[in-house]
Amino acid sequence: MNIEGAVVLVTGANRGIGAAFVEQLKKRGAAKIYAGARDVSALDGEGIHALELDVTNPDHISAAVREAGDVQVLINNAGISTGTPLVTGPEEQIRREMDTNFYGPLLLTRAFAPVLAANGGGAILNLVSALSWFTSPGDGAYAASKAANWMLTDSTRLELASQGTHVVGVHMGLVDTDMVRGLDGPKVSPADLASAALDAIESGAQEVLGDDWARFIKSGLTLDPKARYEQILGAVAS
Repeated sequence: MNIEGAVVLVTGANRGIGAAFVEQLKKRGAAKIYAGARDVSALDGEGIHALELDVTNPDHISAAVREAGDVQVLINNAGISTGTPLVTGPEEQIRREMDTNFYGPLLLTRAFAPVLAANGGGAILNLVSALSWFTSPGDGAYAASKAANWMLTDSTRLELASQGTHVVGVHMGLVDTDMVRGLDGPKVSPADLASAALDAIESGAQEVLGDDWARFIKSGLTLDPKARYEQILGAVAS
């Protein structure tokens, strides 16, 4: 489908990748952009409709459906990373990541699927991560939530095919945002990632590998776990 003239909802739209999506949508001529965020104070501009939207709050989601009944594209971008390991980390932090990174997109998809069907099928785009396919000792909660998001993406693609809804999963390594400010390594720009994701909606592609890291991690999925995690296991053993 074409972004030009489309009505789009972006979650987590007030900064980082979400803000980049809003800018890219404006450049591509989206007719209306619903910009969802917990803090909407900085969300304004022509064609932008701010929505107070905490993706873990069912009341916010219900209100968004009532206000944004013309949506044709849902971009599930909102996410968090707490750096919590699964075995020793606080359970409330693990649940917080699952609530935001998995249940948030799930509940929004369930809520907006009938809206998309009524508006011609449309598209859903989920910001997943290369860490849906790989983890490290400090990333357990985040990786688990993103692995669940990956399966959410695949499952809803199958479940919504009959209503003509196109579902896209975006996988990437480090993106140059506040979330990874303290981490070293190559980082893709939010604008480039958002542009590649929107290209997928327009072309009909079902998956975006947003950088070399995502492509590298996916290439190793057929390896035995011992081979995939050889460096990490070697460091632990030493």
